[in-house]
Amino acid sequence: MSEAMEIKLLVMDVDGTMTDGKINMGPTGELFKAFDIKDGYAINEILPAHGIVPAIITGRVSSIVENRARELHINELHQGKHDKLDTLRELMQKYGCARENIAYIGDDILDIECMKECGMVGCPADACRQVKEIANYVCSNKGGNGAVREFIEFIIEHC
Repeated sequence: MSEAMEIKLLVMDVDGTMTDGKINMGPTGELFKAFDIKDGYAINEILPAHGIVPAIITGRVSSIVENRARELHINELHQGKHDKLDTLRELMQKYGCARENIAYIGDDILDIECMKECGMVGCPADACRQVKEIANYVCSNKGGNGAVREFIEFIIEHC
């Protein structure tokens, strides 16, 4: 990790990272997801104060995630992305970011290709083994339980 690293963009996965990874389904589809309020505060207040743009790239499509993103003023919401790397590269170009300007937090196999393209990589404590092996920072908190806040605080303190 370079001392000159300036993070401009934080890319987040949702299920297993911003949430505990459980998908609560009823007879008509997805009922709810639980988000940590501490994560929300960090995304909505701490990131903007440091000039860091929050972005979500997720494989699933959910109106619940759309509502949460709107509530947190996340304008870069990209759902239904199984090849997350293409979207990450579009964001890099849009914001004029090199890899050292991007932090990424995710928890599973679909996140690995993006993680390899980013300067700072974090994951929740309960991420899969392969993700933990490439992470610069493994949170002590689990997904949906303050891991995003913990990673944001790490970024602010160390980058």
